[in-house]
Amino acid sequence: MPATHHHALSRRTLLGTGGALGIGALLTACGGDSSADTTGKGGAAGKDGRPWSFKDDRGTTARTKQLPKNIVAYVSTAAALHDYGIECTGIFGPSKPIDGRPNPQAGDLDLTKLTSVGTEWGQFNIEKYAALRPDVLISNMFPPPALWYVPEESVKKISSLAPTVGIKGARVSLKEPLERYTELAASLGADLESEQVRAAKARFQKAERTLRKAAEAHRGLKVMAMTGDADQFYVAVPDSYCDLNYFKDLGVEFVEGKKSDEWGFWEFLSWENADKHHADLIMIDNRTTALTPEQLAKKPTWNLLPAVKAGQTIPWSMEERYSYAAYAPVLERLAAAVEKSKRLKR
Repeated sequence: MPATHHHALSRRTLLGTGGALGIGALLTACGGDSSADTTGKGGAAGKDGRPWSFKDDRGTTARTKQLPKNIVAYVSTAAALHDYGIECTGIFGPSKPIDGRPNPQAGDLDLTKLTSVGTEWGQFNIEKYAALRPDVLISNMFPPPALWYVPEESVKKISSLAPTVGIKGARVSLKEPLERYTELAASLGADLESEQVRAAKARFQKAERTLRKAAEAHRGLKVMAMTGDADQFYVAVPDSYCDLNYFKDLGVEFVEGKKSDEWGFWEFLSWENADKHHADLIMIDNRTTALTPEQLAKKPTWNLLPAVKAGQTIPWSMEERYSYAAYAPVLERLAAAVEKSKRLKR
C-alpha cells in the first residue's frame, strides 16, 4: 500500500476514528436485474433507464437501477474517468495545490466543480457524502479488498449509501488497471472511439516503444524509485507498484528495495543509510505527503547521492491516474531521463 512513512503503512494507525455521524435515512442506490452483466468486461451500459452493473477487482458486482450520474471517486480515479469524458460529482483524497501548483493526482479535473468529502487520510465526511446522493463510489485498491482512502471503520456505513467499485493498483502490471479503467469508463457511457481517446492511446503506445528502446540502449543504468519523510528514506519494491512493474517489463533496470514490513511496498532506511543502494537515476515521489526536492536537499546524505550530485532525478507520479492520456507523458518523461542519464560511479 503506497504511503510516505512507516506509520502510514498501517491502516489501523492512520485511519481516523471517524465517530458516529448522524445521518438521515440511507440513500437507496442499489438495484439491477438478472439481465445485468457480471462478466467484469465493462458491465451493462444502463442506457435508456436500464440497469447498470460492473464487476470489480474484488469479484463484487456493483449494480444500480440506471446509469450512475452522481459518481463519487478517489481523486485520481475521478481524473482518469475525466480523461474518458465521464464526470464525477464528488471526490476524496489529496487534491489541494502543492506550492501553488495543481495537485498532480487531480490530472485535468476542474476542482471548482467538484465537492470534496475529505482530503486527508482517514478523513471522509459521511454526511457530506450522503448529501451528494451518490449512485456509486469508485476507488483504487493497494492491495484488495480495502478501498483506498475509505476509512475501514466507516466502510459499512459508506457502502450502505451506494454500491462501491474497487480497481486493483498493486502487484500487477500497469496494463491491468489501464484496461480495467477503460472498461469501467465504457460501462459508464464513455465513447472509446472518440478522437481524444484514440489519440491518447496512440500516444501511449508510441511512448511505450520509445521507453523500450531507451532502456535497451542504456542497459545497466540503475533506476531507484523513492520517497522520504523527516525520519526515513524509503526505497520502493518495484514489483509491488504497477507502474514500476510495467517499466521493468519494458526493460528499465530498478534498484530492488527489500520488503521491510507485511505490506511489502518499501524498504525503510535511516537517512544515515540513504546511500545503501547505488542508483544512476532517482525517481522522487511527487505526492503532497512526500518531501519535495527542496526539502530533500536539506538532508546532507541526500546531497551526497551520486544521482543527486549529477542532477539525474525526475518526479515519480506514483499515484498517477490510470488512463492512457495520463501515462503517455509519464513514459515520455522517463524515456527522456533514461536517454540522457549516464552510469555513475558509486
